[in-house]
Amino acid sequence: MGVKSKAAAAIIVLLLFLGSLWLQGGLDYHWDSCLKGYNQVNSPPSIPRPQLHHLSNSSERVGAEGPGVVEECPGQTFQVSLLLSHLLTAPASTSDVLLQPYLSSWDELVRFMEALGPMVGLISNEIETKTNIIRQLAKQADMSPEAELGPDLYPVDPVSTESEAKLEALPNTSAYHSVRSMIRAELSQGQVDFHRQTDSGCRTLLRLHRALLWLKLFLEKLAETPVAGRLRSPSELCREAYQSTLAQHHTWFVRRAAELAFIAMPERGFFYRLVCVQNQEEFGVMLNRVVQAIGEVYDRTQGALEENSMLDLP
Repeated sequence: MGVKSKAAAAIIVLLLFLGSLWLQGGLDYHWDSCLKGYNQVNSPPSIPRPQLHHLSNSSERVGAEGPGVVEECPGQTFQVSLLLSHLLTAPASTSDVLLQPYLSSWDELVRFMEALGPMVGLISNEIETKTNIIRQLAKQADMSPEAELGPDLYPVDPVSTESEAKLEALPNTSAYHSVRSMIRAELSQGQVDFHRQTDSGCRTLLRLHRALLWLKLFLEKLAETPVAGRLRSPSELCREAYQSTLAQHHTWFVRRAAELAFIAMPERGFFYRLVCVQNQEEFGVMLNRVVQAIGEVYDRTQGALEENSMLDLP
């Protein structure tokens, strides 16, 4: 099968794939929103992008990997510096995660997926659907006079990284201030159903949580040093990451379709340009910082969900 035939097959398979399950919850949008998302891939970002981003809150955690300031990558919609800023701001207290920087991290990861091309970018629409569900729930809680934890002083809409840095220091009175506050509020209000699918924030968070592990493992594999002098292709690595994470929650058909869809993944050189590095060594250092930051957020979220028996919400 030639390259063009493989590409055509990948497109067809991806369309079938998107028509089935992705984050084990179905694709809750229609094809018009898919097309809208595709048309927005090259749109100017809504979040202001400074030239330099200081990695506050935990630059010490990754100090061995390099300095705490990461330069903007000119000409790219996705900015690894902003992703790191959001991820490093998200951990709160000793075991919690602030929802606003968590969702802002996903905003940047969506840009990362969109940068990989329309086929991979289409998947990001489902991620945006999930983040929007939590944001809408937060707005509804803010407007409700019966909001148990008081008014939402910490909106989860996208804001600047400077605002994120101030969140942890402020008193927590919002149901959707953090992962743990959301879990407490939704459990107390009976919004979480352990037997059927709902659009609760907890169930939605679980789907995002599973996808975050997939991306974490993918980036971790991309950062690996050559094996026997050979760097494996991003397509192969993404497929491996998928098989050990999201594939466990998908049907046989979706698993087969996903593996074929990853054929469209760009080559490694594209990823170097995406984060403005010259070689695998620089690329690995940068990705290891991202993976470490994702890991901290993932582990805290995993702990909160596990403590409340929410790792298998339908």
